Amino acid sequence: MQIDPRVVKQLIEYQMMNSIDLTGTTLQGAQNGDTDSLFNEMLQQLMADGGSTDSASSLLNASLNTSNMSPTAGAVNLDSGNSQLWYQMISQAITDGDSNLAAAVGNDGNINSLASIEGSGNSTAYDGLISAASQKYGVPEALIKAVIDTESSFKPNVESSAGAKGLMQLMDGTAQGLGVSNPFDPAQNIDGGVRYLSYQLKRYGGEIKMALAAYNAGPGKVNGLGVNSDAELMDKLHQLPVETQNYIGKIETAMAKYA
Repeated sequence: MQIDPRVVKQLIEYQMMNSIDLTGTTLQGAQNGDTDSLFNEMLQQLMADGGSTDSASSLLNASLNTSNMSPTAGAVNLDSGNSQLWYQMISQAITDGDSNLAAAVGNDGNINSLASIEGSGNSTAYDGLISAASQKYGVPEALIKAVIDTESSFKPNVESSAGAKGLMQLMDGTAQGLGVSNPFDPAQNIDGGVRYLSYQLKRYGGEIKMALAAYNAGPGKVNGLGVNSDAELMDKLHQLPVETQNYIGKIETAMAKYA
């Protein structure tokens, strides 16, 4: 069925608004009950009409007229500089058309998968940031995407049990040394993570496996092996932590996907 992309976009935004910090935005006064009510109304109307979005669109326009929102794509007055993953993906999906957005929302109104509106193939929600960092530090985009995929599955708010944070899983000490004040901000995390990865590549003369081992386990463990090439590293790979042994293989597999 043909779904007005504005309606689906609004449904997603209402559903997710409760998890967003609205401080300092024009929607600061929105209460959880208000957004839940609008979401449920639009969803029920959409389903009751058997897929026709005329009534839901009317309700959308009414809500826009009373909430400082605009029906144009990406015009909700939230600060996109916060790099909210959902905001970037919704905006991109609206630009591309409504088919992916419609597929991302199930009959119960829940979001089936944000990945389904992120893109396909080697495209990601952070292509712009990745491309900029790649050019800035001379690290291949496919390698950057593979590291992010392996480290966090492109989830910007992930924190490991060891305290590694964000898309490229930066430890606090490393992040501080790289000038990253907020490791959960995608722009800072990607820039800092790629910068750190570039240091390892330069340290080991462009030997990618050695650089990845250092990124995961630390340069000290790699240097302790007394190796000077990827080939030598692989001969002594068993001396590194199992996590690092697996990490290198996972990155290589992911790189093939993003090549």
